[in-house]
Amino acid sequence: MDLGPFTEAADPSMLVVTAGSGAGSSGCLVGFHTQCSIDPPRYAVALSKANHTYSVAVDSSVLGVNLLAASQVAVARLFGGETADDGTDKFDLCDWVEGPGGVRLVSGSRAWLVGTVLHRIDVGDHVIHVLEPVEVGTTPVGGAPLRHRAAGSIHPGHPE
Repeated sequence: MDLGPFTEAADPSMLVVTAGSGAGSSGCLVGFHTQCSIDPPRYAVALSKANHTYSVAVDSSVLGVNLLAASQVAVARLFGGETADDGTDKFDLCDWVEGPGGVRLVSGSRAWLVGTVLHRIDVGDHVIHVLEPVEVGTTPVGGAPLRHRAAGSIHPGHPE
């Protein structure tokens, strides 16, 4: 069944999820995410098993979640269309700051959170990482978030 018509209508905001472990740092563009609990606060992000960032995130105790601004299409192309599988260090190609737990955060994001990974749930070709927020912040970027529709022409850097 094709969920395209529904997901296109929902037009979710796009995130860059960042991870760091003994395997290095990595980040990828993510469209599957949601707050999944109010009390206690929890946030869920789904990472593709085909993505290099997933292989780093599996060994990471914290993840960074960066909500992109509509003006950050180039950042979305970098984190969605390039892959570290071929040796590309995406962080050499963008501005970032170190966040709590040493995770890298993309500079200029509308908002960000760093969360401790509480659970990993296999749901098929993706794994949901349930996060307990450690720190949350916003930047004075303003404007609308980058939506899936605006990033839809980005072809994944990894095999689908």
